[in-house]
Amino acid sequence: EATTQLPFLLELFSTLKASKTLGHLTCLVDSNGMLSETGWHKLMPVCDGTMIDLKAWDSTLHRFLTARDNVQVKASLRLLAAHKKLTELRLLVIPEHSDYLQHIDALAAFIHTLGDVPVRLNAFHAHGVYGEAKQWRSATAQDVEPLAQALEMRGIKNVILPSLYL
Repeated sequence: EATTQLPFLLELFSTLKASKTLGHLTCLVDSNGMLSETGWHKLMPVCDGTMIDLKAWDSTLHRFLTARDNVQVKASLRLLAAHKKLTELRLLVIPEHSDYLQHIDALAAFIHTLGDVPVRLNAFHAHGVYGEAKQWRSATAQDVEPLAQALEMRGIKNVILPSLYL
């Protein structure tokens, strides 16, 4: 998680932005969204955008999957969207564990509040995973596409499907 190294990110992005030869580079952060509002406000002046993961809609399930609830993740998404710093919302489809379809209306309504943000659907795979999740099956197109269709039916226009399934 890059934001756990906030001083380094601030220094790196500030240095890049100040460089005559590297200042044209885009500075994006791939994050779980757990950074505090204060941290995001420190980062936003030197950050061009963020890609944030929302691992589950329900906070209890999010805690089961990540050991943390998703209250801060949702707050980060709202904050970053309001400041035009949300480049991409990412949803991880985990067969037999994802709850997005159960909460599709609430999820779609939430996404609409974020503006016209791309929604990337990522397919879970157990490579590099440890613990109980190592035994979970990888997501296939048949697992991911119903979510894409449900989002599109609710007016979410910019849904990005995985380019690879493992």
